[in-house]
Amino acid sequence: MIVGYARVSTQEQNLQMQMDELQKFGCFEIFEEKITGTKRDRPALNEMIKMLREGDRVVVYKLDRISRSTKHLIELTELFEEKGVEFVSIKDNIDTSTATGRFFFRMMASIAELERDIISERTKAGLSSARARGRVGGRPKTPTKSIETALKMYHSKDYSISEIVKATGVSQSTLYRNIDKINSKNEELNQPR
Repeated sequence: MIVGYARVSTQEQNLQMQMDELQKFGCFEIFEEKITGTKRDRPALNEMIKMLREGDRVVVYKLDRISRSTKHLIELTELFEEKGVEFVSIKDNIDTSTATGRFFFRMMASIAELERDIISERTKAGLSSARARGRVGGRPKTPTKSIETALKMYHSKDYSISEIVKATGVSQSTLYRNIDKINSKNEELNQPR
């Protein structure tokens, strides 16, 4: 049986292009997932692995759809080999049913991981350089006055969360984080010593 695996990292992303390619390839069943590739524990991937039988073929659109690290990719192909399952990556022209396919698979996986490591190193170097010049990355801090106003509105119980967010510009997550801080402080103060 030819089995497909399609994955995107977020709920907003669309799987359709991968699904079209996997269907064109002749996949009998396609496992879909909207979860980051850095997570090794993925329900659809685990379900697919459990149902694989000797002689099956796993097909992905690209290598990074099934895994984001060389180590995990190699572990998966070794698992597929143990089960007698072939692995195909359409875009990378990899088919582990051949010796050349197995070689190129390992080489492509290593290059993909190297590329991600280089990008990560460049990002860290850029952030370090920016900090050295006094620039700090990330989102700008929410003004303390705005947070205080948002908390007063919240505690007055006269406003909904969406009204508070609109009026103050304080995000919902920032508001809840500050409410949690206050609640934690109050709990500590009320505990017997």
